[in-house]
Order: sequence, then C-alpha cells, then structure tokens
Amino acid sequence: MSSPGPKQAIYESLAGVAQALGHAHRLELLEHLAQGKRTVEELSARAHLTFANTSRHLQILRRARLVETERRGKHIVYRLAGDAEVVTLTKALGRVGERNVAEVGRVVTDYFQTRDALEPVSRDDLVGRLRDDLVTVLDVRPEDEFALGHLPGAFNIPLAELERRLGELSKGREVIAYCRGPYCVLSFEAVAALRSRGYRVRRLEDGYPEWKAAGLPVESIA
Repeated sequence: MSSPGPKQAIYESLAGVAQALGHAHRLELLEHLAQGKRTVEELSARAHLTFANTSRHLQILRRARLVETERRGKHIVYRLAGDAEVVTLTKALGRVGERNVAEVGRVVTDYFQTRDALEPVSRDDLVGRLRDDLVTVLDVRPEDEFALGHLPGAFNIPLAELERRLGELSKGREVIAYCRGPYCVLSFEAVAALRSRGYRVRRLEDGYPEWKAAGLPVESIA
C-alpha cells in the first residue's frame, strides 16, 4: 500500500486539529487561555470542571499543538501555542457557525442582540478614539485576567462589582466596554446595566484576545 501523498498527510493532520476543537469544554478552555497563561487548577476553577476532566481536555489540545506547557514550581502552566493563530481560528469557527448553524444564530439573536442591538465599536474606531482621548475603556473581566493583559489605558471594574462602583464612571463621557471575546456575556450585561442607569455606553466588537491577535498594543500589570 502506497503512503499518503502530501495533500492527504496535511489533511490528516488538520483533521486532528479540527477534532481537538470538537468539544464545548475545550473551546471554553481556549477562551480562558486566550486571556493569558493558566495552571490546570486555575482553568479547572474558571471552567467549572473537575481537575481530571480539565487535564484530559488540555492533553487533547496539547496533542493537536493548540496549547503548550511550561513548569512553574510544582504546577504545569498552559498557554496558547500561537495566540494570534488560535484566536483567529476560533473566531472563524464562530463566524461559520453564526452563518450556517441555525441554533448558533438563534442564540446570538435571542440572547446577545436582545441585550445590545446597537452596532458595536470596531477595533479601528476605538484606536482613533483612544488616540484622541474621547472615551473611557472599561474592562469588565476579573482582576486577575485584567492583570495578565488589557487594552491601553483600560479601567477595570469586574461585572460583579459594577453596581457598587458606578460612581467611578462619568456619565459625561462615553464608555466602551469589553471582556473575553465575542461570546463573553460580561460586556453585554455591563452595557445593559449601564444604559439602564443613563450612561452612554457601547460594546467593543469582540474582546481582549482579538485585539491582541490583531497586533494592537496591550498593557499588563507585572
């Protein structure tokens, strides 16, 4: 039997990558890793999975070369194997799903668009507004994710703290909110809460990982 040709060999390898993406938990783990490096324990808590289940899914992602590891003392730390490429891949998967899968389109319409029907702010538009100091950029992710990386000059108020910290935001200045990515509910909930209280607020078109993947500047807290 002849060995597979180069095209077939490539397709077989790509099929392995596609198979690794074929589980909701693994897609969620990739979203969390797109915020920055995480230990298995941290990912387990973040994704609400058992340690064993988290480890199993991460090993599948590692075999597909979607994540890499390093040792930090007694802990194994995971990171994306090429932030821009993996983030672009999962974003493309979402776009195909929104266009071709009825259930995806229904959830996007019923949940996300119901909470925010206004056109989101594009990355290019936000770059210009940041340059001209026209907006307050609000990061509603947890503090530890914000510390790992965030948009330049962003102000961090985790969604759970938003109501008691409203006084830190000026109603006279437009707010642009963002979180983990296009399907992260945190920014949608923040936008709805702020609008109900009279703030001028819009949402960034996606999130921190897509901003970073586009090669735009980011900041972190050492």
